Amino acid sequence: MLGNLTMAALQEAVSDGRIDTVLACIVDMQGRLMGKRLHAAHFCDGGHKESHCCDYLLATDLPMYTVEGFKSSSWDKGYGDYIMKPDLATLRLVPWLPGTALVLCDILDHHTHAPVPHAPRQMLKAQIARLEALGYTPCLATELEFFLFRSDPDSLRRAGYRPLETLSGVNEDYHILQTTKEETVLRPLRNGLYGAGIPVEGSKGEAETGQHELNIRYGEGVLAADYHTIAKHAAKECAFAAGHTATFIAKWRADKVGSATHIHQSLKGAEGPAFHDPSRRFGMSALMEAYMAGLIAYAPEIMVFCAPYVNSYKRFRKGTFAPTRAVWSVDNRTAAFRLVADGTPGVRVECRLGGADLNPYLAMAALLAAGAAGIEEGLSLGEPASGDAYEGTGAEVPLTLRDATNTLRGSTMLRAAFGDPVVDHYVRAAEWEQEAFDAAVTDWEIERGFELA
Repeated sequence: MLGNLTMAALQEAVSDGRIDTVLACIVDMQGRLMGKRLHAAHFCDGGHKESHCCDYLLATDLPMYTVEGFKSSSWDKGYGDYIMKPDLATLRLVPWLPGTALVLCDILDHHTHAPVPHAPRQMLKAQIARLEALGYTPCLATELEFFLFRSDPDSLRRAGYRPLETLSGVNEDYHILQTTKEETVLRPLRNGLYGAGIPVEGSKGEAETGQHELNIRYGEGVLAADYHTIAKHAAKECAFAAGHTATFIAKWRADKVGSATHIHQSLKGAEGPAFHDPSRRFGMSALMEAYMAGLIAYAPEIMVFCAPYVNSYKRFRKGTFAPTRAVWSVDNRTAAFRLVADGTPGVRVECRLGGADLNPYLAMAALLAAGAAGIEEGLSLGEPASGDAYEGTGAEVPLTLRDATNTLRGSTMLRAAFGDPVVDHYVRAAEWEQEAFDAAVTDWEIERGFELA
């Protein structure tokens, strides 16, 4: 599903007063919506052609600090402008905000009007084009996990995020009674997304206290990442409207299971599902085997895009459903790559490495690059793992941001796929995240050593 508003429909809604605001949004490095609230009349008059934003929006960290060391934008370059070019195919209603529509914008160079190569949406589009040149259209879907907390985010911030109390106090995995208690957030979220043209399937309780999962139907090409980004944003806004907080941090407490983003992948060819061949093992085509072999071979190199922060790696613990080894399996949730719907035309691979904190455009771009490399290099897929993959023999993925950054820095595959400047840009982002953490004094250090050191 594309956006559910045309320019003509928007103009009519503006004329009769139903819509007065258009959110013109880019996607930043962290996967967040950034941009401007435009008066809808201005958007219709000319704002739909382009707007502008500071180029530092693709060179900051989570708290919006202007990080040094990026070549694309810096104090030395004066932090100039990017062009925000609305993709009118994404124009849609925002039912959970009164009188509001939203459009996603691509980021163009202010002088050349060329796409900015390290912009997350552009990086994904480039890998989609690469696979389309081979004759295939990527079909992708995500599962979003998150926690709901009782207080609103402003109250939690003023209190130093202590104490943190989840909205539910019990494990609510698939639990209808418990999730009924949280319908003040989840029902407006589901209905709002559906009204925005996002093909939401449903929500469910997840395997921890206060944890939920949102499932969205697959989309071709860039659509799945668009869906994910808008849905994540909507979850936070719907929770805030109800006086609560939704968090997508990968690991909010050491003794609680983390939150993931599982990414389902398949390819469609001219004659239908390209991953399916009923004559082969598990119904997997030779193409699918090569694609999956690429995922496994290059899993260590794409980890920064699946787990971008220091906290992201706190998920990866035995017995938490967060995998630690780059192996594949048949319907086995302990492996990094799970074969789903084997033997059917819907056969696909689910990547379980990603945390809830990932940027879907970057993660999908990296996964498609790895899969495409597997196809182009004719890689062979080994035997599936069985049993507990935590105890298996497959290669271990990087389990710290420092190791993942070093692996990304040396990735010839991603440098060929994205280009050296793009890889260097995200290496710098990861380096800064590690530097900022290394300079911090944590609660753990104070509690452990304040009196006893």
